[in-house]
Amino acid sequence: MKVLIVYYSTYGNVYKMAKLVAEGVKEIKGGEPVVRKVPELTPQSVIESRNDMKAGRDMQKDVPLVTLDDFKDAGAIAFGTPTRFGNVSAQLKNQIDQLTSLWFAGELEGKPAGIFTSTASLHGGQETTILTLMGPLLHLGMILVGVPYSVKELFTTQGGGSPYGPGHIAGLDGNREIDPQEAAICRAFGHRLAEVGLQLQRK
Repeated sequence: MKVLIVYYSTYGNVYKMAKLVAEGVKEIKGGEPVVRKVPELTPQSVIESRNDMKAGRDMQKDVPLVTLDDFKDAGAIAFGTPTRFGNVSAQLKNQIDQLTSLWFAGELEGKPAGIFTSTASLHGGQETTILTLMGPLLHLGMILVGVPYSVKELFTTQGGGSPYGPGHIAGLDGNREIDPQEAAICRAFGHRLAEVGLQLQRK
């Protein structure tokens, strides 16, 4: 079963999280991660003026853009986004807004889905970003999947991550690496998403 991991990442932090989620998917027999990015909306002139944004772009240069077929073929979907003032990034929301044809056809109904995010600061909107993105996924008929407290790192994380989904604190300069607890939560999320997707397909 394919698990689509579709994301937007300015500096590469959400991309790194996507790869960790993919590792978790691979832990499940029959789980096949498909990592895809969404189109950039920031003007190229802005990106070219910033070394950090250019580095983030170049880090992801080999990741294919997501297609509608990727959404249709997936048995489960993970959505990754940085927070933008406590909300989903325009780039990922723009992609979700283009799923109308799949919504009309009911193509996404019954598919498990979850969300992961990265913020600059500890209280930078991780939970609000995930919670506000849950609304569109419910409209699409998807089944929400989070991270249960059987994942022990939720009790000990000093960075990101909550029952709503994996999180990462990147720091004001965006250079804080994903720590072991954040990484474990990302993998557990991918593991659970694949597991739930396969269980639903067997019914």
